[in-house]
Amino acid sequence: MHRAADLLAAYLPGSFYYSSARGALLADGVHATVRAGHGTRAGAAAEALEAAAVSGVDEPVVVGAIGFRPDSEASLVVPAVVRRSGAPTATAEHPPAPPWDAGAWSIAHRPEPAGYVDGVRRALELIKTGELDKVVLARSLELVADAPVPVPSLLARLVLLDPAAHAFAVDVSAPGDPAPRTLVGASPELLVSRRGPAVVANPLAGSLPRVADEEENRRRVAALLASAKDRAEHAHVAGQVAEVLGRFCVDLEASPEPVVVGTPTMWHLSTRVTGRLADPADPAVSALALAEALHPTPAVCGVPAERATSAIAELEPVDRGYYAGLVGWTDLAGDGEWVVTIRSAEVCDRTVRLFAGAGVVAGSDPAAELAETSAKFRTLLRALGLEGVA
Repeated sequence: MHRAADLLAAYLPGSFYYSSARGALLADGVHATVRAGHGTRAGAAAEALEAAAVSGVDEPVVVGAIGFRPDSEASLVVPAVVRRSGAPTATAEHPPAPPWDAGAWSIAHRPEPAGYVDGVRRALELIKTGELDKVVLARSLELVADAPVPVPSLLARLVLLDPAAHAFAVDVSAPGDPAPRTLVGASPELLVSRRGPAVVANPLAGSLPRVADEEENRRRVAALLASAKDRAEHAHVAGQVAEVLGRFCVDLEASPEPVVVGTPTMWHLSTRVTGRLADPADPAVSALALAEALHPTPAVCGVPAERATSAIAELEPVDRGYYAGLVGWTDLAGDGEWVVTIRSAEVCDRTVRLFAGAGVVAGSDPAAELAETSAKFRTLLRALGLEGVA
């Protein structure tokens, strides 16, 4: 077993890195590329894992990311070499300073803040007419530096600033990209984890920004727990996750009341859902298969899902790509861990594209939803040394 710090230090663009409380994984090289064809990505992954085992790959895994839309791009491979370690831990060491000049960036808002507020108002009209119960609207920042952005330094800062997050870096390069493209982030939201028959999901929905003043933070935590709007939004998500996992699991349990969990930048309502697989030997219940069944949850899409997906396409001016998709790993036994691709960015040479979204429900305030997206941008902006630009 390697040290978590050594795996982080060994990461280079093109590698796959993933860490959580369960441990860290660094994968290099490509033994096989997973292509779904007309089947599910989980089915294609299972076939690729079986073929890799037959060809002599020791303990093969599939790693990578899948985009938000059902027809979106995916980057899934069986790597040639995999190294593992325990989970990253907090240290007294300060994260390395960004090796770039924070003043040298150009910043484009897509849409402009006023355009996002207008989009929220249009979404509220759809909710008022009964077309939607909820839709998650995102906006994007496109940052361009004077020099290529060093992804290893950005990843290291994300991990060291919040070792408890699900941190990741995935090569998602596609034909036509001017340079290698990397999806990097630190997600707070576990979509699903499987270990043997044990399944865990931890949906988050209902949020408030975290601030420096601890007394104000205590007030915000209490307000979040007391908010009828946020609790209703959260109930949509937790209920859907429990319903989907209930198709595969017995002994399904969900917290009767949400709790508030914190990241360095946000407070979220959280519900932990656990279950035991009815048939762990069934290849259709791998971690990736469960993730595909759950995705997209109302936490990143809306209710009803099909109309929310079309509303997102209508109201968001920039395609989400991998944002609000899923990233993680699955092994030959079906075990693995997949998280929701939020608090993330795509880095390509000098360009960094960030996304952040907020759930719009009846009673939402457009200005407050804009402020929520600004707060969610802070995870990546802080790692880039650019807090305050959103």
